[in-house]
Amino acid sequence: MLDSEKPTLMIIDGHSLAFRAFHALPLDSFQTHDGQHTNAIHGFLSMLLSLLRTEKPTHIAVAFDISRASFRTREYPEYKGTRGATPSEFIGQVPLLEQALAAMNITTLTKADYEADDILATLSVRGTTEGYHVLVVSGDRDTIQLVNENVTLLYPASQGVSALTRYDPDRVRERYGVDPGQYPDVAALVGETSDNLIGISKVGEKTAVKWLGLYGSLDGILEHADEIKGVVGNNLREQKDNAIRNRRLNHLVTDLDLPVEITDLGRAPINQEAVREVFGRLEFKSLLERVIKLEGGDTAAAATVAAPAEPRADLPVAPRAHDLLDEELEAWITRATAACPDGLGLTVEVQGGVAIGFGLASRTDALNLPWQPDRADYAPFEAWLASDAPKIMHDAKHQAKAISRSNLVLGGLAVDTLVAGWLLRPGGPDKTLADLVSRYLDEVLPVHDPNQLVPDESADGGVPQQAWYTLRLSTAVLDRLDPGSRHVLTAIEMPTLRALAEMELAGISVSHDQLAVLSAELGDTAAHLAAGAYAEIGREVNLGSPKQLQEVLFDQLGMPRTRANKTGFTTDAGALADLQASNPHPFLDLLLKHRDATKLRQIVETLDKAIDETGRIHTNYVQIGTATGRISSNDPNLQNIPIRTEEGRRIRAAFQAGEGAECLLTADYSQIEMRIMAHLSGDAGLIEAFNAGEDLHRFVGSRIFGVAPDEVTPQMRSRVKAMSYGLAYGLSAFGLSKQLRIQSSEAKQLMTDYFSRFGAVRDYLRHVVEQAKIDGYTETIFGRRRPFPELHSPNRVLRENAERAALNAPIQGSAADIMKLAMIGIAEDLSEAAMESRMLLQVHDELVFDVAPGEFEALRSVVTLRMSTAADLLVPLDVQIGRGRNWDEAAH
Repeated sequence: MLDSEKPTLMIIDGHSLAFRAFHALPLDSFQTHDGQHTNAIHGFLSMLLSLLRTEKPTHIAVAFDISRASFRTREYPEYKGTRGATPSEFIGQVPLLEQALAAMNITTLTKADYEADDILATLSVRGTTEGYHVLVVSGDRDTIQLVNENVTLLYPASQGVSALTRYDPDRVRERYGVDPGQYPDVAALVGETSDNLIGISKVGEKTAVKWLGLYGSLDGILEHADEIKGVVGNNLREQKDNAIRNRRLNHLVTDLDLPVEITDLGRAPINQEAVREVFGRLEFKSLLERVIKLEGGDTAAAATVAAPAEPRADLPVAPRAHDLLDEELEAWITRATAACPDGLGLTVEVQGGVAIGFGLASRTDALNLPWQPDRADYAPFEAWLASDAPKIMHDAKHQAKAISRSNLVLGGLAVDTLVAGWLLRPGGPDKTLADLVSRYLDEVLPVHDPNQLVPDESADGGVPQQAWYTLRLSTAVLDRLDPGSRHVLTAIEMPTLRALAEMELAGISVSHDQLAVLSAELGDTAAHLAAGAYAEIGREVNLGSPKQLQEVLFDQLGMPRTRANKTGFTTDAGALADLQASNPHPFLDLLLKHRDATKLRQIVETLDKAIDETGRIHTNYVQIGTATGRISSNDPNLQNIPIRTEEGRRIRAAFQAGEGAECLLTADYSQIEMRIMAHLSGDAGLIEAFNAGEDLHRFVGSRIFGVAPDEVTPQMRSRVKAMSYGLAYGLSAFGLSKQLRIQSSEAKQLMTDYFSRFGAVRDYLRHVVEQAKIDGYTETIFGRRRPFPELHSPNRVLRENAERAALNAPIQGSAADIMKLAMIGIAEDLSEAAMESRMLLQVHDELVFDVAPGEFEALRSVVTLRMSTAADLLVPLDVQIGRGRNWDEAAH
């Protein structure tokens, strides 16, 4: 079953959330005419309705505590003993809340001698076992231990229950520095004041996390207690019984005998008659309307309930947008920019690739502007849009392109909250405005029901409300960025965004005829190879079916089995290439060639379909697609075109100079990552090679093998090149032996010889990982950070993967920054000189340009200067320039 097809089980800690709502909302504002307090009920139900609308669970249950007494208080009578008496105003609300839930056909559960958290834990384990996504809604931090890839915790913010923070494993690691399963160990060491569980004296969260990073678990810490020095070490040894007791008590029970099965918790229609009766008695007019609307019922009938309207509990509320023109519009912009000197929120409503509306927002006000071109009364907005007045946007690139297509000018783009959020969590999943609002504002972004064919605009407030949330979000995100990351945002990423938008709008000319011919030839080649493969085994099979290939390779042909996987044994390209090298067979040779031809044909057909009516391809550059800062592309992907094969060259030959252009110019950085390695390591040998302009791999080979540079054979050079680049990616001796197809002992000796000649490289690579373990992140030359919480993971595989990634992050990230700075400089120079040549493509370390007639020399000068001076390194940045009518001809 696909993840998207899994049902969702939502389980809620009733007492925890109701008690938070009780303290968040004023007693006097939520009271019936006969004096019954309802603030806890109102806050809980308001939260519940929002969750039902946004999360759409298929199954739901609410768990309540029966009393404070449980097996935990029998073992430790002081458990939760510091909590005061429950307010009488709250006690009276719980039975009424249970009645409201019963009317809504939502199951409530209790269990004598256990807490609600134990019920949640049991349902959580059952739900994941039975194939559900599980959402745990609780304000008790003990439930953090339940979080895993299939269980998400929704934890209320400190101010109440209207805002819920979503804790997945990544968010837990970000907030607490440990895996979810380790959080109870942290709590056991530190203690839990709310539960009256006393921890180890002078042991705070940072110390506990540090110990867990070293020893993996509470048991591991206690086993190594004698190694821990100082006062905290003595306290640990003397008070270890506290931690052991706390860990025993904060462990949630996962195997309770409950009176329901998961299937019994399916969402059922509400009992409208009972809901009207209970909500009418509680005088919940607007909540009743929300319940009926959620069920698709008659809200007019709900409005007949005679009761005063209760206050809204789900604050803050976005301001209502104005519709202004002419002088009023100009006055609004003047007031708003004065009130928000750092920028206004701006969101563009895009339809068909052009702007059809704009939303502007200050901290306290919002403006709605449906767009119609060529209207004089929009002039104040057009002037502001084109000015240097700062604008704050979310996912600005596609909006900037829509503005350009609408013949408008966008100036002063200061912050893109999507890019800023990515700099904070470059490996994180946050991609939408709603994701970031949830993470950094602890609020739920209102959205319309996606199942409505005609969206209710009032549900999400449209682009003005999005602009308001974007503006508020920018402050929350920018406040979390360190100075280096702020510099990367303002000096590198925001100017790069503008350059990428222009490149996407320009596109590149591609020949449909050439691609069509190549596609047909590759189809014929694939068919010929398939026929040859069938002849080898005496029958036809589906060469794309792993199951049928396993039967042919391992049963019929009796070849050695590859790595086991869920469906038997892998038939991926790497495994089959290794198999062919060790056990060559004609069928396998034909199969691999067939795969290559088929893959190339798919690339060609994808490119051909992407050609627009003007004969150009407009790829989409993904600025936030990698954790290192490298730019990727899709729709179509231009970074997967092979360079060295004849077919790859023919694909590139189809990319041509556009109409009116003199030719294409290509510019490529030569060995940029190795140059950055030389700079960061300060290795004298590498620096000497680059400064002398020698062939790096021949120079290194001569040092390693002890021969003159002209005696380095192609095989020696190939081995050195593989190792030099491999080291920067954490390649082990085993990996090198596999890549070069040599013995592990030979690969290990090769690495030993390398480091004996270039010891500064070894020292640098060691230092990178050690420093990252201390800092929690790596940093590029320009200050771009990449967090690595997994460096302290008790999971060896996760930890070693993080170590390898940490080795390369500063190198690859610095290369990305250098390329972006070069692009920014080139774009500025072309604009200032009013040149007509255009930057079209960025692929890996290469840029491609359309050259306007008579501008080749000027363009070459600009590009060479900007690329070669984008960074001040200890070695020169070498730039290779090519020229030709097509991309292949312009290769260098």
